[in-house]
Amino acid sequence: MRIDGRENNQLRKIKFTHNYTKHAPGSILTEFGDTKVLVTASVETKKPKWMEEDDNRGWVTAEYSLLPASTNTRCKRERDKISGRTQEIQRLIGRSLRACVDLEKMSGITITIDADVIQADGGTRTASICGGFLALKDAIEKLLESGELKENPIIEPIGAISIGIVDGEIKLDLNYAEDSHAQVDSNVVLTKSGKIVDFQTTSEGEPYEFDKMIEIFNIARNGINTIIKMY
Repeated sequence: MRIDGRENNQLRKIKFTHNYTKHAPGSILTEFGDTKVLVTASVETKKPKWMEEDDNRGWVTAEYSLLPASTNTRCKRERDKISGRTQEIQRLIGRSLRACVDLEKMSGITITIDADVIQADGGTRTASICGGFLALKDAIEKLLESGELKENPIIEPIGAISIGIVDGEIKLDLNYAEDSHAQVDSNVVLTKSGKIVDFQTTSEGEPYEFDKMIEIFNIARNGINTIIKMY
């Protein structure tokens, strides 16, 4: 039994609140236990500046931020230069969400996903991906209703979860206390059909066996299936 009373393969309490803010076409308050992330989707009817003129794809990108009081000690706002950690996380969110859409069906449209962590207790990047998919989905549904999109570009849902080896045992959906002293730390992003979008796994100490990696993946896959059913 874990410090919060869960079984090793048990998710925290998860909740998605749609239309949490007024103005964004997609707005989801995403809660994984005590981790809370406000994820919004904003739409612009233009292509990114870097995209070639004859490139007819749309685009999905992401920005991620820890709000100052989201952790137990205040973190500074990244106004002038974002940290390497923040860059890594927002790139992960962006490429994960692009993997679940057909960009050719979004010509001339850019959707930006903003993930703002208002309370952090582990798993903020994976919670941001799950909330990001739902915010993206809500925004796309509004674009279809308005006629700005002719076809639904979503190929299939995606989900994400953190998992690791803590005190020698594989544990799903790590909170901060578990993540901070995990021997192996992993983040898994999968499509509904089980295709791998991202599988990051790192040994923080001694190397671990291949069989453990497969077990980590299979437990994560079951957790992600459960999350996607909540959508």
